[in-house]
Amino acid sequence: MPVARAAVQHGVDQPLAIEEVNVAAPIGREVLVRTVATGVCGSDLHMLKGHMGRPLPTIPGHESAGVVESVGPEVTHVRPGDHVVCCLSTFCGGCERCLSGQPNLCETRDLDDRPEGVEPRLSREGDLVHQFARISGFSELMLVHENTVVRVPDDTPMAQAALVGCCVTTGVGAVFNTARLEPGATAAVWGLGGVGLSAVQGARLAGAREIIAVDIRDDKLEVARGFGATQLVNASRDDPVKAVRALTGRGVDYAFEAIGLARTTEQAFTATRPGGSAVLIGIIPEGVDISVSGRYLLADRRLMGSSMGSNRFRFDIPKYLDLYRQGRLLLDELISHRAPLEGVNEAFEAMEAGERTRTVLTFG
Repeated sequence: MPVARAAVQHGVDQPLAIEEVNVAAPIGREVLVRTVATGVCGSDLHMLKGHMGRPLPTIPGHESAGVVESVGPEVTHVRPGDHVVCCLSTFCGGCERCLSGQPNLCETRDLDDRPEGVEPRLSREGDLVHQFARISGFSELMLVHENTVVRVPDDTPMAQAALVGCCVTTGVGAVFNTARLEPGATAAVWGLGGVGLSAVQGARLAGAREIIAVDIRDDKLEVARGFGATQLVNASRDDPVKAVRALTGRGVDYAFEAIGLARTTEQAFTATRPGGSAVLIGIIPEGVDISVSGRYLLADRRLMGSSMGSNRFRFDIPKYLDLYRQGRLLLDELISHRAPLEGVNEAFEAMEAGERTRTVLTFG
């Protein structure tokens, strides 16, 4: 059984421990991937903070890219040596959601189940280690279902490819797939981490005529200008709803919330014009409710959720990587820091402090 170094979470709000774990050999439709790069995402931070109610111990990480080591006997999509990007939107391909073009909402939940009596995918000293998001990317090896990966060209930079596995697909997809922003529309984005900046450049690529970036840090606002923002609002100094309305007249056509807070979601919704749409991208912790005015809903405004950018990742990820190769989708600029696996806890501390756009852990 292969052994891999991994960052393991044993308790809520505790530092991750770098330990060796056992990774089972692939069976059925499983694929064993040697990790090359994994982004440190806000969803992983939610896991560390206990906002998701997942069992422990677990290995977080889900924004990953690597090289296929071996495959189970039923795998048809990839073979050893292929370069792949992982996406947590594992799909079965046969349920109603998959067949209707919404594989990100796949209703089959047993794709990770192994036959009774077979060793678990991940273990340590004989005890089960849980897999996060069907990936567990903070590990040198990932054992995943083949419908969790998409093959990419061998010359694709793996750090940049990893980002397309989550934050880019989430942010750009919220614009392209969920909102379906049309050329000439106006947009505002709350929160300028990796997902928010991806939404900003998604709006630019879609042809928005005004893109208002909203954050509480001037340095992040200036970064957003390079991704396509046309106006900047510092929400620590100005009421963002009033500021957006002042800039646009009656509000924006589309607002995107990429933080995961009830207050900023309510602001984004209130900042839309009649007939406008607010798209919730950030993860709201369990038990937190959002309150919006019924009067605003009566003006044909819509509040929509976006699950991983409403993706069809085997179609979307190659498309996004083509845009990157053409110089139209900025991925190099999203990576503010690189670190080895041992730097994962420092990366989370910097994320909480709002000091980084995206840290990518590199293996090898």
